[in-house]
Amino acid sequence: MIGNIYIITAIAVIGGALFGFDISSMSAIIGTYQYKCYFNQGPHGPPFTDDPDCSGPHPNVQGGITAAMPGGSFLGAIASGWLSDRLGRKPTIQIGCVIWCIGSIIVCASQNIGMLVVGRFINGISVGICSAQVPVYVSELAPPSKRGRVVGAQQWAITWGILIMYYISYGCSFIKGVAAFRVPWGLQMIPAVCLYVGLIFLPESPRWLAKHDRWEECHNVLTLVHGKGDPNAPFVLLELSEIRQMVEFERQNADASFKELLRPKMLNRLHIGVFTQIWSQLTGMNVMMYYITYLFGMAGLKGNNNLIASSIQYIINVFMTIFALIYIDRWGRRGPLIVGALLMATWMYANAGLMATYGSPAPPGGVDHIPEESWQIHGPASKAVIACTYLFVASYAPTWGPVSWIYPPELYPLRIRSKAVAITTASNWIFNFALSYFVPPAFVNIQWKVYIVFGVFCTAMAIHVFFLFPETSGKTLEDIEEMFQRGMPAWKTHVEHHRVRQAEQGHLGDEEKVGRMGSGSTERNEVAGDTKA
Repeated sequence: MIGNIYIITAIAVIGGALFGFDISSMSAIIGTYQYKCYFNQGPHGPPFTDDPDCSGPHPNVQGGITAAMPGGSFLGAIASGWLSDRLGRKPTIQIGCVIWCIGSIIVCASQNIGMLVVGRFINGISVGICSAQVPVYVSELAPPSKRGRVVGAQQWAITWGILIMYYISYGCSFIKGVAAFRVPWGLQMIPAVCLYVGLIFLPESPRWLAKHDRWEECHNVLTLVHGKGDPNAPFVLLELSEIRQMVEFERQNADASFKELLRPKMLNRLHIGVFTQIWSQLTGMNVMMYYITYLFGMAGLKGNNNLIASSIQYIINVFMTIFALIYIDRWGRRGPLIVGALLMATWMYANAGLMATYGSPAPPGGVDHIPEESWQIHGPASKAVIACTYLFVASYAPTWGPVSWIYPPELYPLRIRSKAVAITTASNWIFNFALSYFVPPAFVNIQWKVYIVFGVFCTAMAIHVFFLFPETSGKTLEDIEEMFQRGMPAWKTHVEHHRVRQAEQGHLGDEEKVGRMGSGSTERNEVAGDTKA
């Protein structure tokens, strides 16, 4: 059994690559004539032809094709909480792998738009399951000082999935005929197979084991991952003690159903987790990913130049995310969210200003007969639009990208963590679905004003985070529970590393260990009194 947290993370976050594969396999393919001719609804079809002037699916239909995946993800994320609590974190993720392979087979074999939508919806169910439960699984295994780094690796896996599949799809675009899109859609099964097999060699979540009274296995996993084989390591004993206290308290005094999330003491936390995921979509980043070829088409890039320029943002996405993996536990959660939102708002407003000032409406039917490319801009201003788009990606990658996956699993107590994260992730996917469907017709109807819409969202989220999102970095999951019970204002919370690192290294004094466990018991006793009252 593998005990190194970085190897565990490397295998588990392959689930994130599934989402990345889906994003870029669509964004790289929707601009190719092979795809547009096979699924053509324009003046040259159906029936389908090899005419290079095929216009492809109508904007509303293309929005539906793209939105099918996040629509399925919403359903998968909701179901994942129940599955994870009943079966365990590992088996639930493995179920997601099997579903992904089924969906990919249908997508690869698609004969018409309806079959393509069904396959993408099934793929979405898998992505919903994995995107909700992989962060829960990794966060419950990781030590506090590394939790942000390893959970944030899910976002890095997404960026790698996007980049790898984009270049595979780009290479396949030179193939004549339907193999241009069937090959990449078939290859996306490979990471799911690797994830399923890799999970066999990983331990189950110690907190899930404790919740099901499998205490010996829980202790063994903590020893394997945190104790370097020593079952009496100070940090192992401290973690085991805190998990035991929390499990016992929750059984005696708390409900573990979805209803608890709507109770006053939990509703604020639910709102924070849900809006973390909603805002991550309303930044406009996934719109940039899905429909980047439309944006660059408006800026005058065509054919291979468009595809290559689009790929640069995927490279930026991969490498800028590295900063989060290195520094996110030092930066915390609040700072990156606020700074990232303000920077992204700046680039959105800049693009809107450039488009409005230097751009003009496209000819009827759009640039190169693509209705979504309803605006055009040329010269130096078009290069500035491309630069602002790259800067937007560079601002998102080390901030909202990883933190939106790291933050929600840290907010909730063990008894409802999987259910709460399932709801927060479902919020991500329902907004992803809405935006995927909304953006193609939005480009047709409101043109450059789309940038204004997302700029306003980015401004609003910066304000929201400052006043209502507390800092969770540097605290154990049990410490975070106590922080919420105290009701400390969000802007007064800060990163705490010193005590946690001492505990992990076995340098925490006996008095401080007792005090720490005692304060936790006191808080829980107070909560128990409130609950019984």
